[in-house]
Amino acid sequence: MSDPLIPPSPSYDPTATPPPDDAALFAESEPFALFARWFREAKEKEPNDPNSMALATVDASGAPDVRMVLLKDFDADGFVFYSNAESTKGRQLEANPRAALCFHWKSLRRQVRVRGTVAFVNEEEADSYFKTRDRGARLGAWASEQSRPLPDRLALEKRVAEFALKYGLGEVPRPPHWTGWRLDPLQIEFWRDRPFRLHDRLVFARETPGQPWRKSRLYP
Repeated sequence: MSDPLIPPSPSYDPTATPPPDDAALFAESEPFALFARWFREAKEKEPNDPNSMALATVDASGAPDVRMVLLKDFDADGFVFYSNAESTKGRQLEANPRAALCFHWKSLRRQVRVRGTVAFVNEEEADSYFKTRDRGARLGAWASEQSRPLPDRLALEKRVAEFALKYGLGEVPRPPHWTGWRLDPLQIEFWRDRPFRLHDRLVFARETPGQPWRKSRLYP
């Protein structure tokens, strides 16, 4: 018997307004233009963090690892996120600079999957973004030895207090271990829900960065 906490497969009202047709939904011929439109719509519809995305990496044994992070910028060069380079994700990306992203916008019944290569943003970009963070988050970047064992919450709060005392009311500089990465995509897949699991899937792919995109459809 199925777990009662797991919702049943959705049913569809045949008299309901149909979803937008493919020509309108997938109109753009370039993936970043299409992503920009979907992202604008997500910011209007999603109640929390429309820029949240799952970031998948692999460890030294080849086992996958995944966590939620926040998209902080995107353009034709890729998708940017920030974190501690000494964290688990940072060490995994250093050893294997390839990753995958997944955006899921439940309110729109859409998702975008991205795969590609990863490289550090430059120092100026990292400094510029770090300055926009709340002061508490900047102090936290110094205080947190991310992904390493923590004895208890008090130990973390003590480190935050120490760095707050160190920098007083002055500027909190960016820690040398705190930076950003840009994922330069080789594949971007756009997915939208359709009745009876007959979903739409549109893929843009290329062999190497800088090459023209190839556009194709996939069976659901």
